[in-house]
Amino acid sequence: MTRVFIVAESARSRERLEDLLDARRIEVVGSTSNLENAAEALAQEDVDVLLVEASNESVEELLEMLSATGATRETAVVVLLDQSAPVWAGQAMQAGVRGVLSSDADAGQLGLAIEAAAGGLFVLHPDEVRAERSSSPRAATLELSEPLTARERQVLQMLGGGLGNKEIASRLKISGHTAKFHVASILGKLGASSRTEAVAIGLRRGLILL
Repeated sequence: MTRVFIVAESARSRERLEDLLDARRIEVVGSTSNLENAAEALAQEDVDVLLVEASNESVEELLEMLSATGATRETAVVVLLDQSAPVWAGQAMQAGVRGVLSSDADAGQLGLAIEAAAGGLFVLHPDEVRAERSSSPRAATLELSEPLTARERQVLQMLGGGLGNKEIASRLKISGHTAKFHVASILGKLGASSRTEAVAIGLRRGLILL
């Protein structure tokens, strides 16, 4: 059973999220109002996913804290954002967050996102993709200076699934050197500085299918 720790400022929000997860038979091992307390709990509890609710005002601070505490390196993190804050979705993914959903996600969406994140996948709600595109028309219409090849699209999809170079090489029956070359080429074409950023860009451009 997937074990989840909840971070939400209000007690009402924590109770609501616990009820939603209980409906999906996902175990909630604890909850708190802030990320600092969560860091202490994560050091003591065996947690698969950290579920964090953030508002427009707190999301930037949240991403900075996630980076400072290294929480995303140890635990899969799923963030619930206000629908009015789609611009933060890409930045959250770049910070190592595994999933980004709207704060009004229902039990089914929340459960699927948590299970996927626990399994090493990246999750971005379709509404967040559409909202980000509509809020940034230029980013939505801008074409890559050099399009990805069919093979590079395959590799990018696998990066979105959390696969490393060796796993990609094995699945595609290519050498590790070739897999590494494809990843480097993808980062160059997308203008990404890391695999995580490449996945975030791929999600925003619709190059990765969820």
